[in-house]
Amino acid sequence: MSHAFVTEEEPQWLHEIPGSTQALTNYLTRENNGVRVYERKTYFNMNLNKKVHEMSNGMLYTKDREGKWCIIC
Repeated sequence: MSHAFVTEEEPQWLHEIPGSTQALTNYLTRENNGVRVYERKTYFNMNLNKKVHEMSNGMLYTKDREGKWCIIC
């Protein structure tokens, strides 16, 4: 008899994701019910003085002072 259990992962928040673009992509894909989210382009925003990642989900992401991911509104 199999003792395999399906366990749900603890929910993660965006600011808990490691600082790599690959980690962001994996997190966003998971949050998007497995539909792949990818990086459309990356550019430097002079007003924010930060690198901005435009993702296929239509959102813009950057890192805060602590290197944690955040959404640009």
